[in-house]
Amino acid sequence: IVIDTGTRPKPLAINGAQNVPVLDSTSIMELGALPEHLIILGGGYIGLEFGQMFRRFGSEVTIVQTRPRLMTREDDDVSDEVAAILRDDGITVLTSAMPERVEEVGGGRVRLTVRTRDGERQVEGSHLLSATGRVPNTEALALAAAGIRLRENGFIEVDEYLETSVPGVYAMGDVKGGPAFTHLSYDDYRILRANLLGGEKATTRDRIVPYTVFIDPQLGRIGMTERQAREQDRAVRVAKLPMSAVIRALETGETRGFMKVVIDAHTQQILGAAVLGVEGGEIMTIIQVAMLGKLPCTAMANAIFTHPLLAEGLNSLFMMLDD
Repeated sequence: IVIDTGTRPKPLAINGAQNVPVLDSTSIMELGALPEHLIILGGGYIGLEFGQMFRRFGSEVTIVQTRPRLMTREDDDVSDEVAAILRDDGITVLTSAMPERVEEVGGGRVRLTVRTRDGERQVEGSHLLSATGRVPNTEALALAAAGIRLRENGFIEVDEYLETSVPGVYAMGDVKGGPAFTHLSYDDYRILRANLLGGEKATTRDRIVPYTVFIDPQLGRIGMTERQAREQDRAVRVAKLPMSAVIRALETGETRGFMKVVIDAHTQQILGAAVLGVEGGEIMTIIQVAMLGKLPCTAMANAIFTHPLLAEGLNSLFMMLDD
């Protein structure tokens, strides 16, 4: 038995939310008219992608984030640069802003009151989008009756083979928790197919999960952040190259962002990378392949990349580690 029931948007729990229409990541795609002013609760990748998209459609956009930074899983320099890009696009970004209440103010408009470090602030808009996370669709499955354990957040507990607490019952996809990406769900399928049909012992242990935030320019991410590596007391070296130093980025006219790579100082192995720039996801994938092949950083520094592709910037990035 394989369980894959997916997730749904997390209910919005602030005063007055039950009395006003609140959009989620599904209903916002069904709008028949462009929002005049879209207020977005949540500073993760869903909120940022929708925010920039509707800003470019012509909406005024305000993003409200309760934490001190957007995209808190990223390094500070990455999230700060993303915020700068969004503000450069004309988006209002409020951080350390705790929603207190929401109310209708007539004409179909809503008013959101937030508490900030500078006191109470009100934001009035035409539409409110909740992008504060997702919860699993497990409550209707009666999993306890089958002896299948859940984690505290309601996701199904699985081992490295995706097997639940009941032998012979497996869970794949978003319902087991972790990063909610289509490509990760497909890799879950690959593991189960190999084990259940092929007699193999494939595992999720040590798999490297890439992801891309589809803002413009893109943010491609793979492996550890610098913060994660240092929290593990690893000796690391970090190289960082602005996209303004990449010839192809100059040619396209989009030089915002940077490439950043984290290296194990002892083994010279690539621990992780962030590429915030034109086609950042594609450039990140090149680094991912190098990580899968366990290439040392010197191999990337000495490789020949076609001029004038964006990938050519990887030469300059990894050569910075020679200093």
